[in-house]
Amino acid sequence: MTIDFTLSLEQKKVQLETRQFAQNVLAPIVQEADREPDPLRAFQLTKPAYVEAYRAGVAFCMLPKEYGGAGLSNVELVLAAEELCAVDPGFACTILVNGLGLMPVLWYGSEEQRERFLRTATSDPRAEYIVGYAVSEPPSTPGGTANFDVPLPYPAGIGVTARHVGGDYVLNGRKYWPCNVAGWDGNGADVSIVVVRTDPDRGGTEGLSALMVERGTRGVSYRLIDKIGHRLTPNAEITFEDAHVPARNLVEGTAGNGDLLINRNFAWSGPIAGIAAVGVARAAYEEALQFCKTYTAGGPRPIINYQNVGYLLGDVAARIEAARYFCWRASHYLDRHDNHGELVGAMCKIFCTELMFDTVYKCMQVVGVNSADRRRNFEKYLREAAIFPIYDAGNMGMQRRRVHGVLASPDFNPRALMDDEEVEFKKSMETIDTIQSQELAEFAMAHSR
Repeated sequence: MTIDFTLSLEQKKVQLETRQFAQNVLAPIVQEADREPDPLRAFQLTKPAYVEAYRAGVAFCMLPKEYGGAGLSNVELVLAAEELCAVDPGFACTILVNGLGLMPVLWYGSEEQRERFLRTATSDPRAEYIVGYAVSEPPSTPGGTANFDVPLPYPAGIGVTARHVGGDYVLNGRKYWPCNVAGWDGNGADVSIVVVRTDPDRGGTEGLSALMVERGTRGVSYRLIDKIGHRLTPNAEITFEDAHVPARNLVEGTAGNGDLLINRNFAWSGPIAGIAAVGVARAAYEEALQFCKTYTAGGPRPIINYQNVGYLLGDVAARIEAARYFCWRASHYLDRHDNHGELVGAMCKIFCTELMFDTVYKCMQVVGVNSADRRRNFEKYLREAAIFPIYDAGNMGMQRRRVHGVLASPDFNPRALMDDEEVEFKKSMETIDTIQSQELAEFAMAHSR
C-alpha cells in the first residue's frame, strides 16, 4: 500500500530532537514566563530558548536550505510543532510567525527580495533575528479584518493605507494583534510583513499589497497587548504615522493581491494551528491519565478503574489521534500542492482547534475540582486551548468563510480532497458573506464617498 503512517528515520529524528529541545530547554522557563504579568518581560524570558532554537535551525526551519533554512517539509513542520506546543504553544507561535512573515517572500517576492530578507534572517550572528506578520486591525467602525476582502473601497476592510510618494510608500493607520512585530525590546522586529491598502479606490480583492517594514522605520510605534493565553508570544498594536517604507520593499507578486497572500498564509498555518491544539490536548490528557492512575477520591483504588473515567479518557485519546492525523494529511496536501491548501487548511484548523478545546475540558472534568488548583497545569492548558479557535484567522470569521467560498464555487468538486486533486483558490471565491445583500452594498458604496 502507498498509504503509510510510519515516520521515516528523518521524520522521527525531527520529532525526537524537537521533543528533547522542548523538554530540556523550553520547559524549565515556561512557568515563570507564563506567570510574568508584563507581556514584554514574559516574552523576553523566552529569549535564551529562542537563541538555542535559532542555532539548532528551528527558528527558520520552514525556509528552504538554499536560503539558509532547514528545509523542513510541512509534514516535518507539524511533527516539530506538536512537540513544542505540548510544552508551550506561545513559544511555538513565535516561530510559526517567522514563517508567516517570510514564506510570502518565498512565494511572491523577487529573487533579490528573497536574498535580502530570507538569507538575512537565517544568518544572524546574534541568533535572535525575529520576523513579524501584521494583518489584523483594531475593532472600531468599520474596523477589524475578518472582512478584509469586502468588495468595497476604504474605509471598509483593511484600513492601513500606503500612498506611493516618490520612491516610498507612506503608511498611516493601526494594526492590532500582530505577532512578533514589536521585537525583543518593544521597538520593532528585525522586519515585519504588513498587509496594507495601496489602492483605496478599489475593494479588498484588488486594493491590497504587502510591504516589508524594517526595524528603525520612522513613524512606527508599538504597544504590547496583555493576553489570557499564549503569553510567551508577543502581540502588539502598531501605529503608523507617515511612516516611509522604500518602494522596493513591496513584495513583488502581492501588488493588488494581498488578499490571496492572506488566504494562502492562513492555509499554510492551518494544520500547524491544528497540531498546536493537539499538542496542548496531549499534554492535558497525559497529565489527567497519570492523575487518575494514582488518585483514589477516598475510594479503595485509583479512579482509572471506574468505567466513567476510563470511557471518557478513551474518547479523549481517540479524538487526539484523529486530529493528529488530520493535521498530517493537511500538511501532506500542502507539500504536494505547492503550499496551496486554502480549503483543507481551513477545515483542519477549524475541526482540530474546536475539538481539542472540548477535549482539554473533558480532561479537567475527569480530574475534577483538583484541576482548578493552579499548582497543576490544567488552568494553563485551558487558557491556551481557548486561544486556538479565535486566533490565526478566527474560525467564526475568516476560516469558515474561506471554506464557504470554495464550496459555493460552481466548479467545486466535492471529492477533490479525497482524490488528492488541487483545489485552486480564486478571487471569485472571496467576498462571500462580507455583505448581506446587493442593496446593502449599494448603500455602503453611496455612503463611503
